[in-house]
Amino acid sequence: MAERLTPLLAQYRRIKERYPETLLLFRVGDFYEMFYDDAEIGARALNLTLTSRPHGPNIRVPLAGIPAKALDTYVARLVAQGFKIAVCDQLEEPDRNKPIVHRDVVEIITPGTVTRTPLLDEQKNNYLMALSPGSEIWGMAFTDLTTGEFVVGEIKSANILEEIAKIGPAELLLPQNWSDNLSIENQYHITRVDDYYFTEEFAFDKLTSHLEVLNLGGFGIEHLTEGICAAGAMLHYLEHTQRSALPHLRRVTPYIVSEYLLIDRISRRNLELIESLHPQEGKYETSKTLLWVLNGTKTPGGARLLRRWILAPLQSVEKINRRLDAVAELKQRVASLSELQGLLSKIGDIERIGSRIALERANARDLIALRNWLEVIPEVKNFLAEFRSERLVQICNSMHDFKAITNDISQVIVDDPPAGITEGGLIRTGYNQELDELRAIAGNAKEFIARIQATERQRTGIPNLRVGYNSVFGYYIEITKSYLSLVPKNYIRKQTVVSGERFITPELKEYEAKILNAEERIKTLEYELFLELRRRIAPYTNQIFDLANVLAELDVFAGLASIANERNYVRPIVDESRAIEIKSGRHPVVEAMSKQPFIPNDTLIDSKEQQILIITGPNMAGKSTYLRQVALIVIMAQMGSFVPAAHARIGIVDKIFTRIGASDDVARGVSTFLAEMIETANILNNATPRSLVVLDEVGRGTATYDGLAIAWATVEHLHGDEKFCPRTIFATHYHELTDIAALLPRVRNYSFDVREKGDQVLFLRKIKPGPADKSYGIAVAKLAGLPMPVINRAKELLIRFTKQEEINISQFNAPIETLLAAERPNHPVIERLRNLNIDELTPLKALTLLSELQKLVQE
Repeated sequence: MAERLTPLLAQYRRIKERYPETLLLFRVGDFYEMFYDDAEIGARALNLTLTSRPHGPNIRVPLAGIPAKALDTYVARLVAQGFKIAVCDQLEEPDRNKPIVHRDVVEIITPGTVTRTPLLDEQKNNYLMALSPGSEIWGMAFTDLTTGEFVVGEIKSANILEEIAKIGPAELLLPQNWSDNLSIENQYHITRVDDYYFTEEFAFDKLTSHLEVLNLGGFGIEHLTEGICAAGAMLHYLEHTQRSALPHLRRVTPYIVSEYLLIDRISRRNLELIESLHPQEGKYETSKTLLWVLNGTKTPGGARLLRRWILAPLQSVEKINRRLDAVAELKQRVASLSELQGLLSKIGDIERIGSRIALERANARDLIALRNWLEVIPEVKNFLAEFRSERLVQICNSMHDFKAITNDISQVIVDDPPAGITEGGLIRTGYNQELDELRAIAGNAKEFIARIQATERQRTGIPNLRVGYNSVFGYYIEITKSYLSLVPKNYIRKQTVVSGERFITPELKEYEAKILNAEERIKTLEYELFLELRRRIAPYTNQIFDLANVLAELDVFAGLASIANERNYVRPIVDESRAIEIKSGRHPVVEAMSKQPFIPNDTLIDSKEQQILIITGPNMAGKSTYLRQVALIVIMAQMGSFVPAAHARIGIVDKIFTRIGASDDVARGVSTFLAEMIETANILNNATPRSLVVLDEVGRGTATYDGLAIAWATVEHLHGDEKFCPRTIFATHYHELTDIAALLPRVRNYSFDVREKGDQVLFLRKIKPGPADKSYGIAVAKLAGLPMPVINRAKELLIRFTKQEEINISQFNAPIETLLAAERPNHPVIERLRNLNIDELTPLKALTLLSELQKLVQE
């Protein structure tokens, strides 16, 4: 026997069958309801109470609901967990004459297609990416639906993971039958799409149809076959989820990897470009990063663009210097710069409101905000008229006149409209004659009711006669029991209440119909007038996007100029040379965080004289900070920023590789040493003569002689010949490695200066030529807080080890046991020493043992 459903549940079932892959939020009055399996899933995900709803005799359906007014809050939580949500709205007002309200899905929200402002990070793009896997080349397309950015490219298969990580998509589209041999699905929100939509024929037709062109030559992507396949599948998915046209995705940009400085995933992490290495638990954190230091932007679009510039600095000397010219001119005019930033701070997220207009999702408040921001543009344009640098002149000339839009919005929309667009209160008085007449009728209701009440009191002689209203009966006349004998014959009894009776009259009902019809018509007419306005503005969205792009660029220039003034940065010389020459360079993040003056250091690396710098010195002396600051200064220079130095000359770098502090990858069974070797192998296999290689402690994760051998061979390989000589900084604790400078002509030794005063060690954090004279490991251990008995015993042992004495185990037992027996009679240090084979104890192994014993003491 077929299941008999209530009309509401039957409607729900029909709609759910069309969107089986989603969590369906079904609007019922003031709530969005979930039924059946969706209710159980949603209740768990949102920590809701799971209830049930009857749909026939003795049958109940699982039910969970959320308030309609809190939709964005709950959707944000679902999207963060990777759910795809279908929002099903009521598309008409309830009608007593209809068994069911018409409903349909108006929007599908997935992690990569979010357009609701409350769900977005305004300082970060929300990318949807599609990949078309090939054998040698992969197609790639990505878009931010909220900004209109649409990029198509092709990437070598070996580099695809790096590019995905750099772009950081919120959602990734892959062919249904592709076998994931790269573990992509473990790292991103993945959506599988039927393979057909990735075929060349479908994708070409989809793109040309969408762009309204015969071929793709005008966009510079006609040769990117795999990229076109990815773009076609992405467009299909967007059309499916958005339930609307995508008119703002019409400007396709080719993705050309060679235009940008490549910073691999490991280096982005090690250098803390946009995310701290040590964020708070479970929290994405941008403080203590280069992005945090350089972010002087005033607009959301500017903040997003700065982030992209940091992750993808340029390789073109010409383009870099155009950016630097703009920053330099703004930096020189301090008062003007402050005025410009004041203007920019009045401008919000033009880009995302432009997208909401194009997608027909903008409300009246969006349009008023857009008007207010566009009204600032003439002031910005006038301000830029006095500047002469090429890029600032281009930005000024590209700013269109938006007076037609601002006037139109001002004439139609009230200054402080409500958030909703269907309940009225949007349109100005005087804009539409019919609307004004309807408002007059509705607005005179109180006067009319008061007049009826006064007239009826006089006519009937009932002094407390009252005209009232409720949603069930509409307008009525209420008469108390003591005056019921005076009720006129034309009154029609409607309801008995405690205090008396309620009546209606034909005249009252006629006016009620007029008022109610007027109020309903007002809402409908205001909604229609608003939609007409939004449609009139929609053709301007390309100009709005153009404006948003140049404003973001101007904002970044102004922010970089402001930071340069505030932190005393200088303009770098960027050229085609192979030199990296930095005078008094500083680490931008450490300097910004420190309350003490930062101690600057010089750097000189080139391909002829000083290609490889071997850096020695104790821990805490400043080696890691120095390594990072050189790489960060290069990145800042090539993105178009001034740099923290007294002078800087940067010969273009094509790739930056770093190996600093590798850690275990337990999930993949990768040890510290293996992770270190994988990173080093990547560097040696992919570095070029124009690369910058930054290595810290290569080889330390294995036995001493093995590690030294690997470090030595690595330096030899990087030294190479004149055709392969990447600029390299190599920090090490292997003092034996400094001997390599006598064998290889382009290797130089440098170390960090240390001063000793008695038992005290002072780290000067100043680099000097030549290797370090010793490691100062025990001094560092003392600073770390090791107990003094352990420090004193270590000094004694070190003297014996360095003299390579023949040591009998009996010489160790008594002092160590005396030292620790009182507190730790069975301490593992004692057991290690008891089982020690002295005959196998070389000086280097003894130092390694001492380090291990130190760790045991700390446990």
